[in-house]
Amino acid sequence: MNKATTYPVSARGPADHDVRDQIVTAATEHFSRYGYEKTTVSDLAKAIGFSKAYIYKFFESKQAIGEMICANCLREIETEVSAAIAGADMPPEKLRRMFKALTEASLRLFFQDRKLYEIAASAATERWQAVHAYEEHIQKLLRDVLQEGRQTGDFERKTPLDETALAIYLVMRPYLNPLLLQHSFDYNREAPAHLSSLVLRSLSP
Repeated sequence: MNKATTYPVSARGPADHDVRDQIVTAATEHFSRYGYEKTTVSDLAKAIGFSKAYIYKFFESKQAIGEMICANCLREIETEVSAAIAGADMPPEKLRRMFKALTEASLRLFFQDRKLYEIAASAATERWQAVHAYEEHIQKLLRDVLQEGRQTGDFERKTPLDETALAIYLVMRPYLNPLLLQHSFDYNREAPAHLSSLVLRSLSP
């Protein structure tokens, strides 16, 4: 349905260099074990077996490594959401699946890998570029579903499309943003169905 997003990150050296991938893989494992905030570039260098100076040939900072890891996680969520939408024929069902897939993917990140969730929280707090790209792409997916629904006659056409898309995105946001997600646990089971049903009723022509 949509081409995968290119997530902007700060990196050095050749774009396809194997060493960069090796650093990211090792850093992901290290952050998963010890946490992002408590780990320094020196810690990573020791764990990977590289010198600190060598790591800086590929990444300008610990945040740059974190951004690459964050971008990989967000790209996986994006792929999952796109697949969920593509698996439905009609726009109302696409919207329901979008709500469900976004919530499940976000919760999985929180519960299954709490240490990596720290990176997501830092990314949201500091508004990393990868987060901006992810949010923009989710909003584009949403606009595409809404536009299709207007063309099929499933959704109303009076409200400006951008206004409708933003309003629905704000309904989804507590289950997208890791800083807000931690306050939504009590409702994570029923939220996707209830919220999507409410939104679909508001979209009726």
